[in-house]
Formats: sequence, C-alpha cells, structure tokens
Amino acid sequence: MQTITIKLRPHDRGKLLKFISRGECKARTVTRCQILLLSGEGKYPQMISDALKCDPATVRNVKRRYISGGLENAIYDSPRPGAPIKFDGKVRAKITALACSQAPEGHAKWSLTLLADRAVELDIVKNISHTQVGTILKKTK
Repeated sequence: MQTITIKLRPHDRGKLLKFISRGECKARTVTRCQILLLSGEGKYPQMISDALKCDPATVRNVKRRYISGGLENAIYDSPRPGAPIKFDGKVRAKITALACSQAPEGHAKWSLTLLADRAVELDIVKNISHTQVGTILKKTK
C-alpha cells in the first residue's frame, strides 16, 4: 500500500501544538492533531497508529483530509444534516387541536392510539404511530 507523506507548514504546526496544549477539546480532535504532528516528523503510519492506539486507516484518512482540504478539514468533522422533520407545524397543530376536542362516543378521553387512527382517517397525515402522537403532544404541553 502506498504511504501518504505530508509536509506540515510551520504555521499549521504552531496551531496544532497550541491546540493540543489547551486541553479543551474532544479526544478525537486531539488524536487527529497528534497524527498530523507525528506525520510531519516523518513517522510511518503503523508507528503512529501503535503510538496513539488508533487504526492505521484513521492515520491515512487524516492525512488524506489534510492534503485535500487543509488543517480545519483534517481535525474537525464536517457538519451532518440530521433527519428531516416528519411533521410540520400545521400537522402538529391539527393533532393538538384534535386531542383538545371531544373524545369519540364510547370513550371518556382520547388515547394516543385513537388520536393516531383519527388523524389518518381525517387525512391529516398518511400514517402516524401512537408514540409519534405522544411526542407531538408532549412537546406542545
């Protein structure tokens, strides 16, 4: 396998040393900084992974990220978008209004299952579970 060699710029080396000495960051970030510092000293990936007790693939990935995107890209994770919102504010409001309305005949009060079934019957949503209805109502108090 081909080893990736990097040459740290003096400015980057200073930033990494300052970053490690602060002691206010995640262990993953510190490990990535140490990988870059040891790589800049010419250490082999296997030596770095043994010294830092990380996978050799991590060493290769950090080096590759440094080459392609610079220091910030190498030591920090890129933001992740997260899951999209399933039910918007209008749907939540309609379910809350349904829960505040009179319970169906034969029931003293609404159950979460009844609310979920009625929301589907009224075409408020295509499908919804009773636990999702509970979460919506819990967030609206």
